[in-house]
Amino acid sequence: MSKKILFLIVLFSIVKINAQSYMGYIPDNYAGVQGVLFNPASIVDSRFKADINLFSTSSSLNNDYYGVNLFKLPSSSFDSDKDAVRTPTQNNGGIMYSDIMGPSFMFNIAPKHAIAIYTRARAVLNGNEINGELFDRFKDGFDDVESFTNLKVGSPNVVGHTWGEIGASYAAVLWQSKQHFLKGGFTAKYLVGGINSYVDGNGITANFNQTGDLVSSKLTTTGTVTVASSQDVITGDDDFKFDSDSKGFGADFGLVYEWRPDYDSYDVNKAKAADNNFRDLNKYKIRFGASVTDIGSITYKNMKKDLYNINGEATAQDLEDFDNLEDFLTEHYGTPKTTYSEYKSKLPTMLHVDVDWNIYKKFYLNATGNLSLVDNNARNTTYSQNTWMLTPRYETRWFTFSLPINYMEFNGMQVGTGLRFGPVFVGSSSLITNMLSKESKAADVYFGFKIPVYEKKFKDTDGDEVIDKDDACPKVVGPIENKGCPWPDADADTVADKDDVCPKVAGPVENKGCPWGDADSDTLLDNVDACPSVAGPVENKGCPWPDTDGDTVLDKDDKCPNEKGLVENGGCPIYDADKDGITDKEDACPTVAGPASNKGCPEVTAAVLKELKVQARAVFFVTGKAVLQSADKGQTDGRLDAIKDIIKNYPNAKFSIEGHTDSVGNAKANQKLSEARAKVVMDALIAKGVKPENLTYKGFGSSKPVASNKTAAGRAQNRRTEVIHVGTVYEGKL
Repeated sequence: MSKKILFLIVLFSIVKINAQSYMGYIPDNYAGVQGVLFNPASIVDSRFKADINLFSTSSSLNNDYYGVNLFKLPSSSFDSDKDAVRTPTQNNGGIMYSDIMGPSFMFNIAPKHAIAIYTRARAVLNGNEINGELFDRFKDGFDDVESFTNLKVGSPNVVGHTWGEIGASYAAVLWQSKQHFLKGGFTAKYLVGGINSYVDGNGITANFNQTGDLVSSKLTTTGTVTVASSQDVITGDDDFKFDSDSKGFGADFGLVYEWRPDYDSYDVNKAKAADNNFRDLNKYKIRFGASVTDIGSITYKNMKKDLYNINGEATAQDLEDFDNLEDFLTEHYGTPKTTYSEYKSKLPTMLHVDVDWNIYKKFYLNATGNLSLVDNNARNTTYSQNTWMLTPRYETRWFTFSLPINYMEFNGMQVGTGLRFGPVFVGSSSLITNMLSKESKAADVYFGFKIPVYEKKFKDTDGDEVIDKDDACPKVVGPIENKGCPWPDADADTVADKDDVCPKVAGPVENKGCPWGDADSDTLLDNVDACPSVAGPVENKGCPWPDTDGDTVLDKDDKCPNEKGLVENGGCPIYDADKDGITDKEDACPTVAGPASNKGCPEVTAAVLKELKVQARAVFFVTGKAVLQSADKGQTDGRLDAIKDIIKNYPNAKFSIEGHTDSVGNAKANQKLSEARAKVVMDALIAKGVKPENLTYKGFGSSKPVASNKTAAGRAQNRRTEVIHVGTVYEGKL
């Protein structure tokens, strides 16, 4: 092995590389098939109908030993001493990682189911307990190295592993209830081993004696070194290949929960055909994801292990000249103890968690944590580095801009950027930091080419819920059953010919497109005829009028529809309720007997008028007022009751209540007082039940005295109220 190769091996041994793929790109809702590498649940209910990866790759670098201006590194003026900063320690360590994704695809096979198939090649190089101080002593050769004794090199461990994967993923919507949405997925991976090698030192110490001459200057070491490999890469054989006999199986599992507060807006039961079930839209406000990846291992059938006891010495010239590591170790420390055995190499298992917040419309903020589930102090084991990342991004169907801010376990904070333009994506989680820093200790990059097939909203020009690509009449509204075209209507009665019983004659919808008939020929059409088979008048909705009591008088004209009677009596029988020989029909007072000469009503006799006069004159008023005397209220009420009882015996008689005063006082005042007192009496009688139509009132003041106003006794007689019979209320029956 050349010194240049040795330098690279040692340099990579002290490089700490983030073993995460496509950092900053994975949170994108349009990451597509790349998203399955982080969480297999991500592919279902995605924005893609299909996503085909042609080629993509991701590599990254974190270095806690060598800081450099990366943008000056390619320059011919670069000086590794002046333009770089080294930070050696006795326990440098790290990871080297690269990922190449070959032809791969994902496809939504149904609204709630998706699959993915991918091909992938990966490489990881881990280093632990590397003595960077020793390397720093010899970085410029051996001429100027000062002597040192009993330097504890330690127990360095360098592990390299390359392998290929063929993965098959399935994801499905597991639960959906209002604003809650949960999906899950898993990946089964077939693994093919490539190269699995490690160099494992144990208890190594070193002494160097500088004499000023390369031949006499010597490096003395103690301890053991184990060199193991599944292929003969240590000897310089460049024919690296995948080993079909070394294989294994792996798996990834993931869950994604989405909180969708506006779930009602995306109810597929309310979706139109053009909406395509809202597949093209972001529906969550917050998304939570968790996954475990790289569960599994690869078994190497014939792992070669060479154990060297390095208790010995080598000259500085030997170290300058060596070209092959195995030959160098054998020449200076003897033949190793060689064994062959089966070796199981575990994958770098990781736990991934992320939270994605849709801040506003197309703006998002993602927080991601990648945590190694493999002990990074384990010997001869590959593992990944812990990282935490905060990624704000602007995201649309064809474009995404992201600004990943990540914190790495060994090297602190870095800022990068990422871009996606439809089929092309490129980015770095450390680009901005590297542009600004003169001592960059980290670098990573990813890029890829793909063929995205997006979910989209369909066009429906005429709004008939038949999308244009399926609509035979895209500009005219029509039902889906007729491929979006309107049904023909020959008679223009709004009933389509397919449903029209009379397609050539206009008719209403209610009669299946046929005109209404008149089966009973009563001029009323059957649709409004309550008795379509029996003729009847229009006034009775086409039904004949009934005659319930069978007296030939139809119910509509029968005053007694449930009792037989005479036509001339309006369908009612003739009665004489008061037995006065006059039928009720002719009796003006059917409830009170009376002579025929008075149409069946009783006559008002002189005796009755006399009694009325007596009772009326006994009704007294407060002096000078139209107020009934209350000094003897019982007597006044008794007189009024007596008058009421008499009047009610003559239901067709009309009586006048007349008021009179004496001549004392003003004539106009007396006139008004007499009228007011007459009205008070009339109102009192009406209040006791006398019908208003039987009464009138009138005042005469002092114009009709019945005695002399010159004496007190005469004036007392003149202050009176009288009830006079003035005729009948009306002619005919009450």
